[in-house]
Amino acid sequence: MTREWAAVVVAYDSGPLLLDCVRSLLGDDSAGTPPEVVVVDNFVSSKPADSVARIEAEFPSVSVIRPGANLGYARAANLGIAATKAAIVAVINPDAILVRGSAASVMDRFESEPTLGALGPKIREEDGAIYPSARMVPSNIDALGHALFGSIKPNNKATRRYRELDCDPEVARSVDWVSGAALWLRREALDQIGGWDEAYFMYVEDVDLCWRLKAAGWGVEYSPSAQVTHVQGVSTGRTPFRMIAAHHRSAFRFASKRWSGVKRVLLAPTALLLSLRCAVAMLSQLVRHQRASVRVP
Repeated sequence: MTREWAAVVVAYDSGPLLLDCVRSLLGDDSAGTPPEVVVVDNFVSSKPADSVARIEAEFPSVSVIRPGANLGYARAANLGIAATKAAIVAVINPDAILVRGSAASVMDRFESEPTLGALGPKIREEDGAIYPSARMVPSNIDALGHALFGSIKPNNKATRRYRELDCDPEVARSVDWVSGAALWLRREALDQIGGWDEAYFMYVEDVDLCWRLKAAGWGVEYSPSAQVTHVQGVSTGRTPFRMIAAHHRSAFRFASKRWSGVKRVLLAPTALLLSLRCAVAMLSQLVRHQRASVRVP
């Protein structure tokens, strides 16, 4: 039985991994047919990135959209989704490789659960470690604990709860949100909530999307029977300071959307905390960069 699905890859000067990503998508016909694939190229240059040019040459079935500007992840995802027609559409990072057979598993879940709005697969890092891609929307206390200690003591209780590190990664479960590195969505649900929030440039847009889907009555699930391998930071690592700033701006935007009534008094101290955390993260990045430069012969 043929079950059509689509995949949107949001790319930014992603190098050869983009080709590997597209090959893995087209190579998974386990649902009966390969997906319709759309690449949204956010890279701005006088000529297309080599990897995108090669995709156009080698894979004529793949549509490439060049908006002529770096739209950010959410806006580019919406643009790519609008160019597809399938009822189920995946949004995937260009440095993620789909394990063959995942498509059939995903389509099975969406067919058996009519109220399922989003599904995230098991994500493995390059070294085979399982990335904690299925998480909770943290309480205010856990959000504070993770913000203060997550980078220096990643095994603290707040971070463990937020990342759901005590859950078995081999067991499917309902969750608050799943990583946007590889995320399958039901078009009907996505249309109901108005798509991805384009005010997010990078980061937290996946948290926001799943949060709004659940608020609208749709389910969000983690399913280890679908799997991708993800090489993190290939594109974002090229502009680390911009990405650090974007991450903290996005965290504040989500807080401002999530908190209502008396809780909004927390926004001012949250802005201060995030600004300080952003400054520390940038300083740490600068120190790492300088040390790496010194080691280069």
